[in-house]
Amino acid sequence: MAAAAAFAVAGLGALMTDIGPWYQGLVQPAWKPPDWLFGPAWTIIFAFAAASGAVGWRHAPDKVAREWLLVLFALNGFLNVLWSLLFFRLHRPDWALYEVGFLWLSVLALVLVLVQWPASRKASCLLLPYLAWVAFAALLNWKTVQLNGPF
Repeated sequence: MAAAAAFAVAGLGALMTDIGPWYQGLVQPAWKPPDWLFGPAWTIIFAFAAASGAVGWRHAPDKVAREWLLVLFALNGFLNVLWSLLFFRLHRPDWALYEVGFLWLSVLALVLVLVQWPASRKASCLLLPYLAWVAFAALLNWKTVQLNGPF
């Protein structure tokens, strides 16, 4: 189930991602990774997130904890797809910059919830690359707005 959910979020995010003429016309910082790297990076991140969700689900202390875990992962998936929609489809990196803060907080919330369950600390650690990647994406988003705004 966790793998299916991760695949669905990844698929929707990919559908929202258009690196056509508008994106190619943006001035990007010199330190931005090549476009081909983003697909493999997100694939690894979503695989870790799916594993985290499965481990967390198995080791949740009770039904209420499982429900909260499901809500947090669903919120995170929504915010992940929303960021791609705002940035790539609506061409609003400025709006995406505000939204990415909520995306980062949603990952942090998952990390903090899972680390509290002794048997799920591994699940929490599996989300740390995601947290770091979203922080990096936020920095890249900020620099893109700075180099290209106003939108």
